[in-house]
Order: sequence, then C-alpha cells, then structure tokens
Amino acid sequence: MSLLKVEHLHKSFKGLQVLKDVSLEVKQGERHVIIGPNGAGKTTLFNCITGTLPINQGTVTVNGKQINGLPGYTAVRVGMSRTFQKNNLFGALTVEENVHLAITACQPYRFNFYKPFYKNTQLLEETEELLKEWELWERRTRIVNELSYGEQRLLEVLLALASKPKVLLLDEPTSGMSPAETIQTTKLIQRMPRSITLLVIEHDMEVVFSIADRITVLHHGEVFLSGAPEQIKGDENVKAIYFGGGTLQHAQG
Repeated sequence: MSLLKVEHLHKSFKGLQVLKDVSLEVKQGERHVIIGPNGAGKTTLFNCITGTLPINQGTVTVNGKQINGLPGYTAVRVGMSRTFQKNNLFGALTVEENVHLAITACQPYRFNFYKPFYKNTQLLEETEELLKEWELWERRTRIVNELSYGEQRLLEVLLALASKPKVLLLDEPTSGMSPAETIQTTKLIQRMPRSITLLVIEHDMEVVFSIADRITVLHHGEVFLSGAPEQIKGDENVKAIYFGGGTLQHAQG
C-alpha cells in the first residue's frame, strides 16, 4: 500500500520549470531515497509535497487523502513531518525547551496558556522518553547554539519525530557532517521503526545505499529512474549524471 503518492507534479517559477511531471510512490514502512545532482529539484519537490510551495499541476496524497492546495501546517495533521537542509531550531533555548515546544505544538494541551511546562507531567514524560530514546538526554540542559553541528542536526530530526509522524521527510540529513557524525546519523535512521515511512534526500552515496529500499533519481526536474538500490548502483546512465561523460538514454522503472 502506498502511504505517500505524488502524481504528475509540475512546478514553475516565473516561467522557469523546475519540476516536470514528477510521479513517485512511497509504500508503508519504506525507506525511499531521492538522489540527483545540484539543481535537480529535490528540495523543491519536498516543499511541494509538504505544502510549503504551491504546485502548478498534479496531486499529492497521504494515506489516500489529497493534501495539495491545503495550508502547509495541515501536513502534521495528516501524519507528515519533515526536516530542512538548514537547521530550524531555537538556538537560544535548551535542548529540552526545544523538545517541549515541538511536542506542545502537536498536542491538545498547547491551548492551556496558564499551566507552566514544569507542571505538565505528560509533557515532561514525553520529552524525557524522546530524549532518552535518541540519546540526547545528557544534553537536555545545553543551549542549542552550544551543540555541535551534528548534534543540532540530530535534534532537528528528534523534533520532527515529536509529532509521531506516519511519514517523515528528511532533507539532506548528513549534509555538512563529519564522518563520525554521518555514521551516528545513519545509525539513527536505520533504528527508526518501520511504523515510520521515510522519504529522504541524500547526497552521500554510502549513506544512500545503507538505508534505501528504493531510490528515485531526479535529473533536470524529472524522474530519470526509480528502482531498487542494486538497479540504481549498476546503471551507467546514473553514473553519467553524477560523474559526467557518456550519453544519457532516458529510462524509468
């Protein structure tokens, strides 16, 4: 069963067509990775899927419900969450306070303005559980701006998980990381339960092939090829896209 489906999606900016007839499906529990050279339209695709950008044509459905045309904040309501290429955190607050805000934004008690965080037992318990599960409990009192870059990226993933999403979109989760941080983040992704469906943009091919069940290659805003990791790894055209040389022959699976 496809949890996320994108059909014939087009996106243009003042006459410049960035996405052309993009279609893809992500099955329940799947780890689906999108790759492609810079400028292929990967992040624009994420922004269209989540409603950050309006699309010109096509449909986006989550669990059978069409969501394109709805405000971006409705993505969380249908079970979708995401991270961004650049950290989107409250740098002056602690790790724990960032998690408090993320959880509160997704729960009914967010409307209780008269009850301080430290008196909300459920909120505190959820925060502790999340931080311990993803190994940031010891960092809970640290100011976010004092964390390493890798720790900040990890925290952003954790905040996306706070909404308990059915489908999680990760935009370049290892971008800018050291080799050790990349390994840590890859292990985190591998640990995520299959109850969470993943759509990931990633540039590090070692990471891609260690997490992907299926890979879609974007090239000049179009789906060039989609298939199992073994198919993508052995395709000479995909190698040409990344490393140059040779003549591309369009193929789509």
